[in-house]
Amino acid sequence: MQLDILFEDDDIIIVNKPSGLLVIPDRFNAELPCLVKMLEVSQGKKIWIVHRLDRETSGVICFAKNEVVHRYLSMLFEERGIKKTYAGIVIGRVIPEEGTIDKPIGEHTAVHGKMAIVKNGKASITDYKVIEQWPLYSFVEFRIHTGRTHQIRVHMQSIGHPLVCDELYGDGKPFLLSGIKRKYRLSEKDEEERPLLNRVALHAYRLEFDKEDGTPIKVEAPLPKDIAACIKQLNKWAPQAPGSIQ
Repeated sequence: MQLDILFEDDDIIIVNKPSGLLVIPDRFNAELPCLVKMLEVSQGKKIWIVHRLDRETSGVICFAKNEVVHRYLSMLFEERGIKKTYAGIVIGRVIPEEGTIDKPIGEHTAVHGKMAIVKNGKASITDYKVIEQWPLYSFVEFRIHTGRTHQIRVHMQSIGHPLVCDELYGDGKPFLLSGIKRKYRLSEKDEEERPLLNRVALHAYRLEFDKEDGTPIKVEAPLPKDIAACIKQLNKWAPQAPGSIQ
C-alpha cells in the first residue's frame, strides 16, 4: 500500500489514511498492517502517535518524528489547541441544520467496545453543520472539541441521525444505488448489486494547528471516492429537501 503523504517536515508527518487501515497494531492480530508501522518502515526510524482514527474512518492524521514534538502536539490536543474537522453522511434530514452536541461519553455498560452517552462520562463536545441534504440523508460537517472514542458516531446517534453504514451505532446497511434510484435495474454482468459505500461514512477532512515556533499548519484531505460517489448519486437521483443548504 502506497502512503498518501499530505505534509512532511523535520518534525511532523501528516497522512491521508485510507479506510480499513489500522493506525496502531491490533492486539489480537499483530500480522494486520497498520499505519504507524508502515511509516516507521518508510522513514527508517521511530514515529510517535499523536491521535487516532477509527479503522473505517479515512482522512487526515498527524504523527510526530521526535519525542519533543510529540509532547507539544499531545499538549495541544489535550488543551483543544488543534482544530479537527470531519465530514460524513448521516441518515435522515438533520433539524436544526447547525448546532452543538454537548453530552458526556463513556463505555457502554453491556456491549464491549461500544461507547454511549452516560451521566458520569467524559465531557464531549461536537459542533455540526449541514452542508447538503436530501429527504433521507444529510451530508454534514463536524468539528470536535474533544477526542473521545467514537465521539461523532455516538453524538449523531444520540440525536437520531447515525452515520450511514454504522453497524455499531446504526443499522449497518450498505449504501445502495437501488435505495435512491427509481426503477433501478441490475446490470446483466452482476449477480448482485455492489454497494456504493459499505463502511462508516466518516472522513477526517481537515487538521489545523500552530507548531511550537508559530508556523501555521493547515492540511486537508479530499473526500474519498466512496463518499464522493454517494453524494454524486444523491444529487442525481434524490430530490433535495426543501430549504436545504446549497
